Amino acid sequence: MKPLVGLAARSLWNRRGSAALTVFAIAISVMLLVGVETVRIGARESFARTISGTDLIVGARSGPINLLLYSVFRIGDATTNVSLQSFELVSRHPDVAWTIPISLGDSHRGYRVMGTNGDYFRHYRYGNRRALVLAAGSAFEDDNEAVIGAEVASRLGYAIGDEITIAHGIGEVSFAEHGDHPFRISGILDPTGTPVDRTVHVSLDAIAEIHEDWQGGARSAVTAPRHPYDGDDPESAQAEEVARPALAGITAFLVGMRSKDSVLQMQRALNEYRAEPLTAVIPGVALQQLWQIVGVADRALFVVATFVVLAGLIGMLTSILTSLRERRREMAILRSVGARPMHVFALLLLEAGLLALAGVVLGIAAAHTALAATTSLLASRFGLFMETGGPGVYDLVLAGAVVSAAVLAGLVPAWLAYRNSLADGLTIRT
Repeated sequence: MKPLVGLAARSLWNRRGSAALTVFAIAISVMLLVGVETVRIGARESFARTISGTDLIVGARSGPINLLLYSVFRIGDATTNVSLQSFELVSRHPDVAWTIPISLGDSHRGYRVMGTNGDYFRHYRYGNRRALVLAAGSAFEDDNEAVIGAEVASRLGYAIGDEITIAHGIGEVSFAEHGDHPFRISGILDPTGTPVDRTVHVSLDAIAEIHEDWQGGARSAVTAPRHPYDGDDPESAQAEEVARPALAGITAFLVGMRSKDSVLQMQRALNEYRAEPLTAVIPGVALQQLWQIVGVADRALFVVATFVVLAGLIGMLTSILTSLRERRREMAILRSVGARPMHVFALLLLEAGLLALAGVVLGIAAAHTALAATTSLLASRFGLFMETGGPGVYDLVLAGAVVSAAVLAGLVPAWLAYRNSLADGLTIRT
């Protein structure tokens, strides 16, 4: 067998031009398949970690996917708000480590506005428990400041200190703007590849203030009179605190538990809460359910990549078959010097296997090199967090499958060469 391997390698070297093209075609197809599969797995895992470190998402009674869509992906709206009493009750529970309130319903030039508090920047996690990082500025400290996501800043050209106004509703064009309460951009977040990049963050008190005189989505014609306290009055500070608008409710809130053992117990208690109809979902479970709906495209892409590999193997088969007629005399000479028909058969199979092996090695190496070079870009721009530790078990299985398929494809030219007789190879055809 060893002499046959050397003979097959020398035979391919003599036809190195066509052999190189065949190897290149297989390498490109394998590189595409490895890249697609790695990105596909990374996309699924990154999708499942759009929000991480959060044990429960709680909102008004609705379906788990709907709650996930509006609270995490900023898609759609809640059926109703959650009362502050329920939020505070959960926040004070001894098993709860932290909570993050979320108030949605406004927008800025097509981007959703989210009201929250400082716990959002301290506890919110995405990807592999990555914390939010400010690329510039700082988190909001008062009701007139806003923190914007990376996409909002880049698409709209905003910088620290710019003033923005938000509008009622979530349309790109709104005729009900809160122009009397502008916000100054105090911070811009680093890219995360998640819906955070497309969100404008303000404080909950700011949300309450801008909606103080609004009812049913429009400003009230008659506003409640304000208390005319003088600034020098020693009781003015207390009076202003009393007159400060109160938030009626929040859209949803995130919960982090002190112990993972209490997550299911808390979820059940909230879903059975009698004082208010609530829905509590575990983010990972809801994300997997949502992926079953939206993950059809990645499976279709994998099928397409598989057919590309099949096309590469067919190209290899075509190349060997095309050269077989020209090599009939070569086969006949081998037979004349003592090679048996099975030696010729094995030679053709070895050539097919060597071509495929070279293409697979080159394709896997190129795929992992490209992925390692673009890991940071994929994470920051598209939120794809992939493990790039080099070839793994999947690559070995793929290599074995492609080489085996190539050897099976090589059975056709090998059988044809096997059937060629010595007399047929030496006969000069006219």
